[in-house]
Amino acid sequence: MRDLVGPLKWVCWAWAAAAAAVHLYFGGTGFPEPIQMRGFHLLVFTPLLFLLYPASKTRSPKHRPSVLDWVWAVASGVPHAWVMWNWMAVADRMEYVDPFTPTMMALGILAIVTLLEAIRRAVEPGLAIMVAISLAYMQWGWLVPGMLNARPFTPAEIVEASWLVPTAGGVYGPLTGIVATIIAVFILFGSFMQGSGTGRLFSNFGSAVAGRYSGGPAKVAVVTSGLFGTMSGSSVSNVVTTGSMTIPLMIRVGYRPAVAGGIESAASVGGALMPPVMGAAAFVMAEITNIPYGNILVAAAAGAVLYYFAILSAVHFEAKKLGLAPVPAAEIPAWREVLADAHLVIPIGVLVWLMTERWSGNFAAFCATLSMVGVAFLRRRSRMTPMQVVDSLARAGLTMAPLAVTIAGAGIVVSALTATGMVVAFGGIIKELAGGNLALLLLFLAITVLVLGMGIPTTPSYIIAAAIGVPQVLELGAYLNVDMLQAHMFVFYFAVLADTTPPVAAAAFAAAAIAKSSPSMTALQSSRFAIAGFAVGFAFIYDPGIMMRGGLVQIMLSISIMAGALVLFTSAYAGFLLAPMGTMLRLLLGALGLAVAFLHAIPDSARLLLALGALGGVAAWQMAAARTVGRLRPRG
Repeated sequence: MRDLVGPLKWVCWAWAAAAAAVHLYFGGTGFPEPIQMRGFHLLVFTPLLFLLYPASKTRSPKHRPSVLDWVWAVASGVPHAWVMWNWMAVADRMEYVDPFTPTMMALGILAIVTLLEAIRRAVEPGLAIMVAISLAYMQWGWLVPGMLNARPFTPAEIVEASWLVPTAGGVYGPLTGIVATIIAVFILFGSFMQGSGTGRLFSNFGSAVAGRYSGGPAKVAVVTSGLFGTMSGSSVSNVVTTGSMTIPLMIRVGYRPAVAGGIESAASVGGALMPPVMGAAAFVMAEITNIPYGNILVAAAAGAVLYYFAILSAVHFEAKKLGLAPVPAAEIPAWREVLADAHLVIPIGVLVWLMTERWSGNFAAFCATLSMVGVAFLRRRSRMTPMQVVDSLARAGLTMAPLAVTIAGAGIVVSALTATGMVVAFGGIIKELAGGNLALLLLFLAITVLVLGMGIPTTPSYIIAAAIGVPQVLELGAYLNVDMLQAHMFVFYFAVLADTTPPVAAAAFAAAAIAKSSPSMTALQSSRFAIAGFAVGFAFIYDPGIMMRGGLVQIMLSISIMAGALVLFTSAYAGFLLAPMGTMLRLLLGALGLAVAFLHAIPDSARLLLALGALGGVAAWQMAAARTVGRLRPRG
């Protein structure tokens, strides 16, 4: 992003704040007609990106937009302004039946070209390339042989499907509608949480809880990132916010820079899994599946906690193996310092209560945002000034802008996949490779999501993979009564974890910049600390108790089994339980971890006993060995 100077900096800041304030107002009072709201959303955010993000990191001006940037900005707003002005005609037209006029054709091409450039600049070139490939496939897919062959499309059909079919996909499709309504208001809530000092509360709480133990800074990073995840679904934002404190601390007590960055990156990625404010993909899931967002929160909660438990376990065994020190006592905040901000938890409770009472997500987030401003006034230290309120609005607007074009681009991809039949074809390929085996299908789908996540952000990779793979999971998983939410949670989980996997891992790259380490090495370390959590994704399919289903005993049994498997994985990976372990013992514990996590042919109680027996047996053996060594050690 450019470091703007002069009046234009304040103009863009006010622009972002005003756009966010309008979204907040609509969130509480009701939204305009869908096509109006979607057009307004893209009109206020797309031009802003051309002023804030340079066309080239090396050749473009760093402190001001060029003349060409202004041309791009104006051009990008014209199609959306036309849609807003003619919203009634657009809403009433019969898609693919009413004439697609030359004016519409020109505006559609302009909208798509400017959207691609905005994505390339502000989001990820890989996503822009994928959108372009989708359009090219619609144009030339009829030349592709075999299962991937598509019918011929005229240029007018391609532009209309990609731009002006708001009921099915494209730029103004339902995905853009989700971002312009529900997600926008939740982003505002997260921004006001940060502005009120809730981040300080989470940081102090994490330090007070975990700082005094071995390898304390790493544990503080995990706990704090998990708490920050409740208000920000962005892994990169979590890294920048918490990593600026935790990464230098980790390096100071003995962690290598790449390891410190990897721990912070793995912990921050889990923020998109952590209720109540999950990543944008979770809201998209609610819209696609027509499942209330509150139900998704409940289903995701245990999986998110288990993911963080896996990282904490890995960090603990690593710290014990290396003999790393805790946070210096002088730097650990007193509990009275933590409790001084405890009132800031109230708005989170308001949000959760309204969601569980089945109020709409946008209204719940609107009420929680207003309550955050009001609750912050209860204490002088958290009281928000008018300038801080406006700054929170502006920060939310600057977060919404790249997301707006990201989702619009994903809408074009989904439209192309649907229109060409690629969804059915690619799904059939995965199903054929799996040979009717659900476990293989899940493995191939997980790999597909991780590969997609190497080049495009979490939300579009989730959308594309869900369109391709969910129908196949439902078909092959029928014998296990796998339902829509289970299948989507599986895809969503791996779409989130793709942010930790090299070669392209945005969160790890942000952590590497803070740690001053190699981005590729930091990404490898991030995958290392997150890898045990990959097992949790499969539990959504095979252990529905993880999603809070069934009786209390079944839920606790499922969670305990997975926790035991994660401890087996992480101790084997680190080579340490109560003492260092040799290669054979590590391999044995790793194999037992796989059995506990995936051997569903045996009863759940037997899997739990296997985990407890293995851990207890190794721990007892290591304690006995330590006592023997102590007796044999010469005294004096």
